[in-house]
Amino acid sequence: MIADILQKNITISFSECIIQIFSFHFFGCQEILFLVLMAVDRYVAICKPLHYMSIMNRRVCSVLVALAWVASCVHSSVQIFLTLRLHFCGPNVIDHFLCDLQPLLKLACTETYVTNLLLVSNSGALCIMSFVVLMLSYVIILHSLRNHSAEGRRKALSTCISHIIVVLLFFVPCIFIYTCPATTFPVDKMITVFYTIGTPLLINPLIYTLRNADVKNAIRKLWSKKLISEDQR
Repeated sequence: MIADILQKNITISFSECIIQIFSFHFFGCQEILFLVLMAVDRYVAICKPLHYMSIMNRRVCSVLVALAWVASCVHSSVQIFLTLRLHFCGPNVIDHFLCDLQPLLKLACTETYVTNLLLVSNSGALCIMSFVVLMLSYVIILHSLRNHSAEGRRKALSTCISHIIVVLLFFVPCIFIYTCPATTFPVDKMITVFYTIGTPLLINPLIYTLRNADVKNAIRKLWSKKLISEDQR
């Protein structure tokens, strides 16, 4: 992005565009799958605390992470396959800030109805199914908290709330973009900027950091010192 901002004429070759699509979907799919794995981890930690170390051992975690990497690679490869099936013979200006199938479909000279269906069944289904699994897991977790003490419920909710916020802020825009690729709206680019740049750079660090006990204590101490210095004046 910084390189593009500094350039007056922004151009990208077809091969670079393909690499960008693969990278974009590879890391996006990884984030989705890691969010699902984090929900599984929280479910085991809250609902089966005594068996957590035996269930979520190092071997299981390694296998789950490896599966996430493989699934991300498969998903990205499908995106590349769909892109290479398109034929381009006319305009070559992409009305977007990155290469993705939606803006490329507008430049294709062939019928894109089947490609739209495949895009929805690939990216759209991945987002919707993962979102449903995540919401169901947290419904089960919240339901199980009835049997916990007040302190246990507070700790569990503190652990889960930040994750739920990130899930909502990430998945809702993704579902909006990838479940209706045949229809584009002027706000699509703004939504894409939000979940590709805003969420990872701003929202994730703020949400995950501000729930940390050490950070909270440091902020309280800093705020107390500020109030004391103001009173002394």
